[in-house]
Amino acid sequence: MQQSIKRIFYTLFTAVILTSCGNGVSLQRYFVDNQESDNFISQDVPLSMVKLDKSNFTEEQNDAYNSVKRLNFLAYKTTETNTETYHAELAKVKTILNDGKYNDLMEFSDKGRKIVVKYIGTDDEADEVVVFGSAKELGFGIVRVLGDNMSPDRMVTLFTALQTANVDENQIQDIMKFFK
Repeated sequence: MQQSIKRIFYTLFTAVILTSCGNGVSLQRYFVDNQESDNFISQDVPLSMVKLDKSNFTEEQNDAYNSVKRLNFLAYKTTETNTETYHAELAKVKTILNDGKYNDLMEFSDKGRKIVVKYIGTDDEADEVVVFGSAKELGFGIVRVLGDNMSPDRMVTLFTALQTANVDENQIQDIMKFFK
């Protein structure tokens, strides 16, 4: 009897372990798989290294900024010769971001460029915020925003503040060169 209980327990335990290690593609896995690939650029940036003029930030914007700890960036550059691959990679990213665990936060388009902001978490706390932008003539980029005590409302506040903030362009020069 004891042997049967042990077998059942081990079988259930093994089934749970194998099920939890599914082969589903996550955004983190996509980053790892492509960070060294051709036509991709990848950077991990602690927010402390980003020089930004916060003098005009409100207290709420400052709190939102301080809740972010790190940015993971991955971009794909499109060229005349890799259009088919670009569309395949774009489809993979869109499939990942259409997973039900990603909640919509913001979306906007400008001059053929589309930006989508999603988050994982609840309405009160975001575990991860994802900014995805694409443009046919340039390619696409994904930024994973990671931090503590992030909330969707704070992130909207932060993104609004960043649109008018003075950012030192030397910090993003490598990324901009990649798209030229």
